[in-house]
Amino acid sequence: MESRRSSYLYAAEAWRRFTRRMALGRINAMRFAGIVPDRLIVAPIDLRMADPHIAAEIYSGRFALGGTLLDTGGASPFLMEPPSRAFACSLYGFGWLRHMRAADHDLAFANARALVDDWITVNGRNLTGLSHDPDVLASRLISWFSHSPVVLRGADHGFYRRFLKSIVLQVRYLRHTAAVAPDGQTRLRVRIALAMASLCLPTSSSGVRAAARLLDAELDRQILPDGGHVSRNPMALIELLTELLPLRQTYVNLGQKLPSRMVPSMDRMYSALRFFRHTTGELALFNGASAVSADRLMAVLRYDETSGKPYREATQSQFQRLSSDDVVLLADTGPPGRGSLSCNAHAGCLSFEFSAGANRFIVNSGAPVFNQPEHAEFARLTAAHSTLAVNDTSSLRMSGSAYLGAIVIDGVRKVEVENIDQAGQFSGFSATHDGYVGLFGLLHRREIRLLSDGSQIIGRDQLLRPGERPIRPNDPSSAVIRFHVHPKIHVRHGGDGRIILSAMDGSRWAFASPDVEADIEEDIHFADLAGARASRLISLNFRPAQIPVVTWSFVREPAAG
Repeated sequence: MESRRSSYLYAAEAWRRFTRRMALGRINAMRFAGIVPDRLIVAPIDLRMADPHIAAEIYSGRFALGGTLLDTGGASPFLMEPPSRAFACSLYGFGWLRHMRAADHDLAFANARALVDDWITVNGRNLTGLSHDPDVLASRLISWFSHSPVVLRGADHGFYRRFLKSIVLQVRYLRHTAAVAPDGQTRLRVRIALAMASLCLPTSSSGVRAAARLLDAELDRQILPDGGHVSRNPMALIELLTELLPLRQTYVNLGQKLPSRMVPSMDRMYSALRFFRHTTGELALFNGASAVSADRLMAVLRYDETSGKPYREATQSQFQRLSSDDVVLLADTGPPGRGSLSCNAHAGCLSFEFSAGANRFIVNSGAPVFNQPEHAEFARLTAAHSTLAVNDTSSLRMSGSAYLGAIVIDGVRKVEVENIDQAGQFSGFSATHDGYVGLFGLLHRREIRLLSDGSQIIGRDQLLRPGERPIRPNDPSSAVIRFHVHPKIHVRHGGDGRIILSAMDGSRWAFASPDVEADIEEDIHFADLAGARASRLISLNFRPAQIPVVTWSFVREPAAG
């Protein structure tokens, strides 16, 4: 089965690459040259937080991008070997121009202009390589449009024309390759950049309408009815809204008709954001989500014009939300997307996180803030999630092929979910996934209940064979259930086999399992703005043939005095 699935994925990727080559034909900058406009019409806002001190560092030749520092010694960074792919994507994407704008002085503006001119000279006519990957190119165009007042402040006519000529070439190239861009967030960002280009450059009315229609089609396809993104990554909502909000305002400022699907899609996305937020306000760590600074989150949430409580279940995105009093529990109850939509998918099916009051207690390890390959690979494993693993094997198998990229090739295909809420008593769900059927002939079923007064979370994990058959007595499989504790929570053994989780504000929860002795182990939390940090986890190790069902609970304790 896995071999057949891999063959299909290789064929699909080969077809995508073939169609992209056919669309490009012979890659030549002259193909995408054209009439150069004499001006830019508007500069959209940029919602990302900016720091003038970073502008000073860049002026000194120190570029801290993508989690890596490069000291250029005064040379152009575009003539040097990037220290990492993440660094290169950030450098070529030009999002750092916002820091030059925050510096707000002529020296920073001149430095911004010089760096843009360097890129045009070194990379501007070479339409191959990472600098012209669709995602990077779309980010660069959005940054150049947004920060054009900074780049063009005090510019002579020669640079002004080079800048506009480069923008036109990049827009034409991106428009030509948009349909064969990798599916998912990249393709939607491409459509956002092209819609922005239709407003910022002198464009016919029909051209503006065409860009809006194509953006509408992508929003309709990628933003699900419940507001989630098809990648099932909550962080995608923040990243896309950060770019959609300035685009929406630009349409309004110019008196242009908004794309018909833009506002409804954004409203749904805001509803989904409320769904994925913990009691602390932070986002749940599923499928590539990482830490988001409070400033960045609030820069998006301040424009939320919707209202209402988060819904109980994200039906299309396939997540559960149990809430009571000041407790929120979020669980992943769906399979990964297909093809390139799964490139950030994590093997965390049936994993959960819970928060209470001002603290997150149980979390997933999350994705690193900067894409460090050695950390990103570990972060995707089932072991990095608060769920059960069989034989310490992940419920998803990722491609190890450079040709296919980091997509999912096998594992969870089907998740059956049942709502088991009982009014006035508890809210809960029961879910079963098939991620271990192919390898071990086992299904994983998890049931979680949150009592209506928010005092207790009760869980039940079971391994069984398809058709509701019990595990054979001689089945050699082993299993471990992990509960990853947030780094800010102190963990210690209590009496009677309990484990006590204590927060800095005195809040406490006690974990216990009557079936398996609980251990405390060293752990690593990847999703932290300062980088990966040490943490702890609770583990339950057992043999399913001997203990096919494991029950466990978290009980709220009186706050420490």
